[in-house]
Amino acid sequence: MPSGALLFQSVILGLLLGGLYALLAAGLTLYFGIMRVVMIAHSAFLILAAYLAWWSHARLGVDPLLSMVVTIPLFFGLGVLLQRLLLARLRPVTLTMMSVLLTFAIAVLIEGLLGYAFTGTQRRIQLGYGSASIGLFGARIAVVKLIAFGLAAVALLTLYLLLKRTRFGWALRATIQHPDAARLIGIDTDRIAGFGFGVGLATAAVGGTALALDTTIYPSLHWHWIGPLMAIIVVGGLGSVPGAAVAAMLLGLVQSLLQIPLGTTWAQTVFYLALFATLAFRPQGFFGGRLAQRF
Repeated sequence: MPSGALLFQSVILGLLLGGLYALLAAGLTLYFGIMRVVMIAHSAFLILAAYLAWWSHARLGVDPLLSMVVTIPLFFGLGVLLQRLLLARLRPVTLTMMSVLLTFAIAVLIEGLLGYAFTGTQRRIQLGYGSASIGLFGARIAVVKLIAFGLAAVALLTLYLLLKRTRFGWALRATIQHPDAARLIGIDTDRIAGFGFGVGLATAAVGGTALALDTTIYPSLHWHWIGPLMAIIVVGGLGSVPGAAVAAMLLGLVQSLLQIPLGTTWAQTVFYLALFATLAFRPQGFFGGRLAQRF
């Protein structure tokens, strides 16, 4: 039987991990909600952001958190260009299927460029506070995990306020929920879609930086992440940002608890079991519906 302290630590780590998952999946949810695009390359952009954070620290001596001053606007611009130059040209009838093929190619391209620029050697950011931890009721929590969770919380709160409290957010939500009606009332849905993709990719800049704080990175790491992230947005309800956040927190918690008896590798199966259960019993997702409408 695991001790109470071990269970408590697993719960805390699971919630911290779930917060990170929620941030990493937020962009995927936006892409699908805006244009019904399945963005396979999202996890590749996460790893690209992680490499930029590593490079800024290793080569320039800049704290990875400060690198986001450059990577967030850079990724926003890349998202706008990606939507306008490539995805907007796809035929609506075949958009979802063709977006899988197109973004898969982009993911492979990014992996190849990262392998060429940085080789396949594993990289890890060596931070002065990287080994620091704090005690909490007998549990030890790494400072970098708390920082990553803090980044996720700030980014998700900013995204919430952007979608809920601004005219852009109102137009974006209208485009997601009723694109034809949005066009009828004068919303430039093409422009809004481009900006929405920019916001989605900007979350990848923050998520990749948070990921790099406590993860060893290598060019093909994005294949490890795309499966769990896809499972999260399906369980949460495709297109539902709050649904994805709830699913991420729950799955992160369950994964952390399962690591005690099963180990790290087998605990990952919780994502695929949850995906199977969702597709079998509730294809629209367990946490969409009214929760999504309130966002």
